[in-house]
Amino acid sequence: MARANAHVTFPARVQLIAAMNPCRCGHLGDPALGCSRAPKCAADYQSKVSGPMLDRIDLHVEVDPVSAADLALPPPAEGSAEVAARVAAARAIQTARYEETGARTNAELNGEALDNVATPDEPGRKLLLQAAEAMRLSARGYTRMLRVARTIADLAGADTVGRIHVAEALSYRRQAPRA
Repeated sequence: MARANAHVTFPARVQLIAAMNPCRCGHLGDPALGCSRAPKCAADYQSKVSGPMLDRIDLHVEVDPVSAADLALPPPAEGSAEVAARVAAARAIQTARYEETGARTNAELNGEALDNVATPDEPGRKLLLQAAEAMRLSARGYTRMLRVARTIADLAGADTVGRIHVAEALSYRRQAPRA
């Protein structure tokens, strides 16, 4: 924690999972129940979460409401067991990769260690630089994009971070609403 002239480090491993409605009434985008004040209502509501707070959240996923028709659909092609197996394989890759560093996952890497394993190939680097400028990513946001892209590459079983991994990582990034 940094406050005024003091910096204190406390041991903690936190995984934050948060959810919020897209607007005050929760019906943004629903033509049957939509708010008459959209999109200003959504912008006002979402602006209550500060940019620095959003910058510290790695993955932002918008989820559409589930309709009764959706509930009747067949299950997805990839089930929970298959996803769990891919995650376990990615964790095993990271455990082996960081065996001598003291880190366990991509999320724990910084600086040179992160550069050594997460630097994207040339097309990926160009995309990341282009997006960093367009999205006005902070240094923290840029670093988080590298970590997420490396994790996506691990889930895909790829040795290097490619443009496709950077693109997917960027798709999970949300910008703070601007007034």
